[in-house]
Amino acid sequence: MLQTDTKAPAPAGRIPAWLDLPDPRGFRPKRKFRTIWISDVHLGTRGCNATLLVDFLRSVECETLYLVGDIIDGWRLKKGWYWPDAHNEVVRRVLKMAHRGTRVVFVAGNHDELLRDYAGMSFGGVELVLEAVHTTADGRRLLVTHGDRFDAVVVCHRWLAFAGDHAYAAMLRINIAFNAVRRRLKLPYWSLSAYVKQRVKNAVQYISSYEEAVAHEAMERGLDGIVCGHIHSAEIRQIGDITYYNDGDWVESCTALVEDRLGQITILDWAEQCRAEAAGKLEAAA
Repeated sequence: MLQTDTKAPAPAGRIPAWLDLPDPRGFRPKRKFRTIWISDVHLGTRGCNATLLVDFLRSVECETLYLVGDIIDGWRLKKGWYWPDAHNEVVRRVLKMAHRGTRVVFVAGNHDELLRDYAGMSFGGVELVLEAVHTTADGRRLLVTHGDRFDAVVVCHRWLAFAGDHAYAAMLRINIAFNAVRRRLKLPYWSLSAYVKQRVKNAVQYISSYEEAVAHEAMERGLDGIVCGHIHSAEIRQIGDITYYNDGDWVESCTALVEDRLGQITILDWAEQCRAEAAGKLEAAA
């Protein structure tokens, strides 16, 4: 089902008490954007950086929030339940934004594919769709889709996708232990798994092929660009007449795409911002 963005945001209602809890970090001025895109959060897995995502959601306001798939990892939850309080907090923050008037659009991905059967419905103010078309402030039309249907491994060799998921989960477990040591040393988050993936030649070639495939889809539909996730690699790239946008993930890189009031879209690297803030505090204390 194709969902366009012509529908006006639902009016903000009274926020239920369980959503309107105080921010433990106190008041902070929020950064305001027209639109935010996030994907590949993978709630229900140990690799999910829910704490960083909650910090990000507390720090921003937007007219429209797109959840571009793989927000909940149904594949992993089928094998064993893992759902700490920080994952509840992510859900609560999203619902709070919806109650306050933000239009929240959930584009189902392959890891949360069970939700695709409910496309066209709304839950707690969150619209569930298969894909959407977003019109930027400067009039460009962008296809918003998770992107797994352009992945030959997922589409043609599902067994290989599950095998790769196991290998990726193993790498993330190493990443968790690695960052636990960094926290003890008072060092900020840094993704070992992302560093390794970016330096594997086959992975680089795969990403390039994927980007070209999704850009071709936008061109075939007569659109100006495409926003997707799926491959956990944030990127803004011009491919012919099509602008390719990938919002990254909240497992390795902790990135989002943000649109300002003029229609300019940029990558916001929240992990890098947190590292910069930590470095600034250390310099100030020295």
